[in-house]
Amino acid sequence: MTDRFATRKGEMELGFDPADRADASVHFIGRVRTPWSLGNCPKNVRAARESGQSARLEIAPEFVPGLQGLEVGQGIILIYWMAQARRDLIRQAPHHVEGTRGTFALRSPVRPNPLAMSAVRITELDLEAGVVGIDAIDCFDGTPLIDIKPWIETVDLPPAVAADQR
Repeated sequence: MTDRFATRKGEMELGFDPADRADASVHFIGRVRTPWSLGNCPKNVRAARESGQSARLEIAPEFVPGLQGLEVGQGIILIYWMAQARRDLIRQAPHHVEGTRGTFALRSPVRPNPLAMSAVRITELDLEAGVVGIDAIDCFDGTPLIDIKPWIETVDLPPAVAADQR
């Protein structure tokens, strides 16, 4: 095991690799193109925005028709596969808090199914080429893209948050 996958004090491994127990399949619809790689990737999309670095989505040709109806300036939710993340930790010791937390109480990419999601804004849209420019994202260049969903305020804000903003 490399230092990158070293277990920290208090962390708990599952004892198996969830990838060996697949229950479903996923077809990637494209790739996320970013300036990020191991060692320089922001820890979240807020930090990615603060860097001033934008990114783009390159959609596979067969999925390009699914972009119809999207517009520059629109908010979207991206679901992507953190392919290089460790998958066998169920309790983690994050650097930003004291002690440990369960994987499901964290936004860490380290999880049984390394899914990540971010709400981003479309900055460019080339429907012919299947390229969507976005304001920022927190993943390595070439990260597989699973899905794009429109961000809808009346649907995507939890009730308590929506009530607090009135």
